[in-house]
Amino acid sequence: MHFLLFSLPAKLINGGVAGIIGVTCVFPIDLTKTRLQNQRSGQQAYKSMLDCLVKTLRSEGYFGMYRGAAVNLTLVTPEKAIKLAANDYFRHSLARDGTGLTISREMVAGCGAGTCQVIITTPMEMLKIQLQDAGRLSCQRSELMSGVHYSSSGCKHVAVSSPLTRAPNIGSAALAKRISATHIAAAILHTQGIKGLYRGLGATLLRDIPFSIIYFPLFAHLNRRGQASLEKRAPFYHSFLAGCVAGSVAAVSVNPFDVIKTRLQSLTKGTNENSYSGLVDCARKIWWKEGPSAFLRGAGCRALVIAPLFGIAQVIYFIGVGEFLVKLSP
Repeated sequence: MHFLLFSLPAKLINGGVAGIIGVTCVFPIDLTKTRLQNQRSGQQAYKSMLDCLVKTLRSEGYFGMYRGAAVNLTLVTPEKAIKLAANDYFRHSLARDGTGLTISREMVAGCGAGTCQVIITTPMEMLKIQLQDAGRLSCQRSELMSGVHYSSSGCKHVAVSSPLTRAPNIGSAALAKRISATHIAAAILHTQGIKGLYRGLGATLLRDIPFSIIYFPLFAHLNRRGQASLEKRAPFYHSFLAGCVAGSVAAVSVNPFDVIKTRLQSLTKGTNENSYSGLVDCARKIWWKEGPSAFLRGAGCRALVIAPLFGIAQVIYFIGVGEFLVKLSP
């Protein structure tokens, strides 16, 4: 099996490099996805993905498009490394000598990979979402203060004193200062403990396990189409396209759970926005108050994020950057 072709450290390096490159390329779309998913009916600051990108650029500048990127870039290395390396490990462990993997075993391997990654994914996205959604909340408050409808030119950041959050020390005053992920993490740990950083863990598991069950077997079969033989790798462009297609299909399939996860992990609420006591309560309120279509919010953005992210990840991973670096090390 190819898991034995080079060491685990090399695979971890490959996964980390792949994650950093992928996140850097697609982060503005990921920010857009978070803001669209957190919008409620009748309180829509953004009409579409493009509208959100334009308004964010106008009101927050270029670096506003990368709000929350620092925590993502810091933690995406262990996250992607764990996900890709764990899938390889489980595939190797489940493979029968000389016969390869059945579809069911490939799905089990993907399930194992998805389960392992949430150790990093949950706190990473918990912090990222607070920073990504701050601009939407500021936009909403700005319009409410001015007494006009959402404008097409973007929104200015306005500090207000009304409490908009259930989490102590993470209110609107803090958001107005563009607080860092470190500040948010410290506040959560102080008030809620480590459990606070793992808010939305159930929804994350419900999203990431099915995603991996769909993604990894689909990618493996699509990628195999480009291999001249089992011993040779597919051309890099074929692996990229296979990663894009598999990522898009898996991302759209689990988008309802991603919407629930985003809502649960958003500690700061806008005016007249619901709070949720748990996964079931969140799903029920979204269904009854916003309709089934709300579960598909941000699906296009998520597909646009995941497709190149995993396409790039698979190319870097299989090129073997880590293998090269490990060979250079003493």
